[in-house]
Amino acid sequence: MRRGPSIFGVLVVIWLVIGAIAAGQRGYFEGEETNCAEAGTILVTVVAGPLNYVGANPKVDCELPQPSQ
Repeated sequence: MRRGPSIFGVLVVIWLVIGAIAAGQRGYFEGEETNCAEAGTILVTVVAGPLNYVGANPKVDCELPQPSQ
């Protein structure tokens, strides 16, 4: 039996690290307040990984419902 990380697992980690680097280069981790749209944009940018460097620029626009009175 083989022990250690699988190649697929290593590729997924590398993919997500590249996405996090792209989000950092776009300045998404700067600032103190984060709303739904900013958090969503950061998440999809990280998940997009290397696609950010071939033209993908994912953005999320969301509005949270207001509480009823």
